[in-house]
Amino acid sequence: MKILVFSPFYPPHIGGLETHSDEFNKHLSTKGVEITVFTPQLPKEAPEQEIRHNGVRVIRYPAFEPLHNYPMPMFWKKAFWREWNTLIVLNTDIVISRTRFFFPSLMALWCALRKNLPRLHSEHGSDFAQFNGYIKTALGKIYDWTVGRFILRHADSIVANSQASANFVQKLSKRNDTPVIYRGANIDAINQCIPDEQVAEKYREKTIIAFIGRLIDGKGTHDLITAVSQLQRTDIVTFIIGGGPEEARLKKMSTEHQLDNQVIFFGNLPFEKAISILKTAHIVVNPSYTEGLPTSVTEAALCQKAIIATDVGGTREVISGQDDGVLVPSRHPEIIAEKILYLMENSEQRTLFAQNAFRNVEKKFDWNHSAEQYRTVFTTLLKDK
Repeated sequence: MKILVFSPFYPPHIGGLETHSDEFNKHLSTKGVEITVFTPQLPKEAPEQEIRHNGVRVIRYPAFEPLHNYPMPMFWKKAFWREWNTLIVLNTDIVISRTRFFFPSLMALWCALRKNLPRLHSEHGSDFAQFNGYIKTALGKIYDWTVGRFILRHADSIVANSQASANFVQKLSKRNDTPVIYRGANIDAINQCIPDEQVAEKYREKTIIAFIGRLIDGKGTHDLITAVSQLQRTDIVTFIIGGGPEEARLKKMSTEHQLDNQVIFFGNLPFEKAISILKTAHIVVNPSYTEGLPTSVTEAALCQKAIIATDVGGTREVISGQDDGVLVPSRHPEIIAEKILYLMENSEQRTLFAQNAFRNVEKKFDWNHSAEQYRTVFTTLLKDK
């Protein structure tokens, strides 16, 4: 079986979707599936072509970002059409698109029609895109109700990565035939990482609050900084692990709140280094406004950390908010502050939440099971076609 995957981002680009796509391909390739990935050449120093896990072939085309985090092909470049023509003659059984909000999903639709192949769409979003600003958010909704709906309605099959995503697919496309296949978790890789000793020693007298993820619209990182400023405590430090276009604004905000020594920005880090720093934290906060299935929350659970997360999208499918962590409404930094204070003062509760979250995530998110489920979907799709 041979599949062609159109992915809006792929490693070495950093993010949850990238990690999911790479792990998905790594495990699926062990099930006798030949995989080719077609993805933007971002960052620009990424190789045009490479072979990754178990023969997974990655082809990158020249691209730019007219809006941050929204890659578009450089159609005027000969290199794009050279790579595109490679796909047209490639022997393929199924075309896969990922997340309706990105242009590569339209390219996947075009390619599937051109090659007369079935297209499976993998949806990761659970709501309309959330931005800082009314106009951008409104434009995002217009895009979804037109282009996004078109992409979903014209897929031969759809798989969602959470029940929240499946519900959104039904809302947007009126399709009610979307199964949920949870992605796996990088349990072995996370277990191999040890807490960063230098960081732990430097802040050993502090309660460490951590955020891990991209610093982009919709992640709500500024709500965490607001919450920390409201606490007015000198015995805490906040780690921001990740980079992105919001970083400068967040640093300015920290300065305005006189938190330069209490909010530490680590920028983009390799996976192992990021997890090593995350493991030094006492509490992990995910203040996002929208999520499909949040990678940062599953990673925090596997690091056995107490979690405070906004109750959006598929977050509740990772932690229930009962005995495994705290769920709060989005856009309410005062409630985040209240829950941080509660966990700071209740170390036994932190430990209980961390242990239960780890146990639940370890059991629920298994890559081998996920790969087998996808292979079954592929087989059914080919039979129906």
